[in-house]
Amino acid sequence: MQTHEFKLLIIDDEPNIRSGLLKGLQPLCLQTHSAGNAEEGINLFRAHRHDMVITDMRLPGTLDGLDILRAIREEKPETQVIVITAYATIETAVDAMRLGAFDFITKPLDLGMIRHQVNKAVEHLRLVNENRQLRDELTSLGKVPDLIGNGAATRDLVRQIVQVAHSDATVLLLGESGTGKELTARAIHHLSDRQASPFVGVNLGALPESLLESELFGHEKGAFTDAHRQKVGHFEAAGAGTLFLDEITETPAKTQISLLRVLEEREFRRVGSETIRPFHARVVSASNQDMERLVEDGGFREDLYYRLNVVPIHLPPLRERRDDIPLLVNHFMESFSRRHRQEPKQLAPQVMLNLIDRPWPGNIRQLKNYVERLVVTVDRPLVRLEDLPKEANHSRATSAVRRLNEAVEEAERQALGQALIHAGYHRERAADLLGISVRSLHYKMSRYGLH
Repeated sequence: MQTHEFKLLIIDDEPNIRSGLLKGLQPLCLQTHSAGNAEEGINLFRAHRHDMVITDMRLPGTLDGLDILRAIREEKPETQVIVITAYATIETAVDAMRLGAFDFITKPLDLGMIRHQVNKAVEHLRLVNENRQLRDELTSLGKVPDLIGNGAATRDLVRQIVQVAHSDATVLLLGESGTGKELTARAIHHLSDRQASPFVGVNLGALPESLLESELFGHEKGAFTDAHRQKVGHFEAAGAGTLFLDEITETPAKTQISLLRVLEEREFRRVGSETIRPFHARVVSASNQDMERLVEDGGFREDLYYRLNVVPIHLPPLRERRDDIPLLVNHFMESFSRRHRQEPKQLAPQVMLNLIDRPWPGNIRQLKNYVERLVVTVDRPLVRLEDLPKEANHSRATSAVRRLNEAVEEAERQALGQALIHAGYHRERAADLLGISVRSLHYKMSRYGLH
C-alpha cells in the first residue's frame, strides 16, 4: 500500500483541528472524511471502512475515543488508529495502547509529527496487506475451506471467490440447484475481513409472504396481531458480517421495493417502528433462475437486479466438473463413514467410472445424497457395480442425452465467440447478430468465460 492509496477518517469536535488535519493530510490519501463526534465517526467508519483513523480522546456525547477504538477493533482490526488529546495521562495512554492504538499524541499538534506517524502507520498497513496477499496466494491454490476439486472450472471459481472476498462488493451467485451456492457464500465470508462477524443465511423461498418483512427487518412488540414480543430481523442479526439471501427471485414485489431501499440507503426500520437502524453487512444473494430473462419478462425489478448484480459469479454444474467427481466422492465417503460409524469403504473402478459418467441433474447435492446412501446400504468393504441402485446403471440413451446437451452448449459457446469476433467485441452489435438482448449476451459470456 502506497501512502496515497489509503482512506483516512478524522474525528475531533474542534472544526479548526479537523480542517487543518484534512488540509495537511489530504494529499497523502485516496479518500478523507471527518466527523465532530464519536457516533458520527463510527457511522462513517462503518460506511467506508477506513484504513486509518485519527481521533480525539474527549468528544461530545456519551462515547469517547476509547469507544471508537473498541468499535474499530471489532469491525476491522487492521485499521490503524492514532489518538490525540489535550488531557494526556499515563492511564489514558495505557488504555489506548492496550486497545490497539498505533500512537498517542498530545495537543497542541505538530503537523510534521502527525505526517511522520501516518507514514509509519501506512508502512505497517503495507506489511499487513502483503501478509494477506500471501494468504490469498495459498488460498488460490485450492485451499478455500470446503470447496473440493482441482479441475479448471473449480480453480476458476476459487480465483473469483478470492478476488471478491476482500472487497465489500455485493455478490450475486448464479447456478443450478445443488451447485453449492451457500457453500460459496460461506467461503466468501470466511476469507473476508468480516469473518469474525455473523454469517446469516436466509432462504427467501421458504418464508411465508405475510411474515417476510418481519423476518428480514424484525418487528416491535404490538406491531401486528401476533407480535407478542420484539423481534430482531436477519438484517440486524447480520451486524457487520455477511447476509446471504438465497432464492432471491422468490421475493414478492412489495418486498423487492423494501430490499432496494435498504441496499441503496444502507438503513432499515423494524416493522412497527419509526427508528432508523443502520445496515452494515455485505449482501450475497443467489438464484437458480435466469434472472435476466425474469427481468425482461417483468418477474423481477430491474433496478434491484442491478443493485444485487455488482459482482456475478456463475457456479458450474457438476457435468462441467467431472474431473472433480472422484475427489468429491472420496470426501463424502470418508465423511459419511465417520458420521454413521461405518468402516471406510472403497469403490471398484467400474463404480467410479459409472459415477463420473452420470448426468447428475441435482449436481453436488444429488451426488452427496447418493454417496451417503451407498455408505449406509452397502455392507461390504468394496462397493461393486451390482451394489448400485438400478437408476445408477443408466442406459446408453441417458449418456447420449448428456452428450447431446454438451454438444449444444459447445455449439452455443462457439457461436457466441464467432459473433463477438465478427462484431469486434462490440457487445450491442454481437447481440444483434445473435438475435438476443445485450443482457442475455452478458449472462452467456459470463457462463462460458468469454471476456
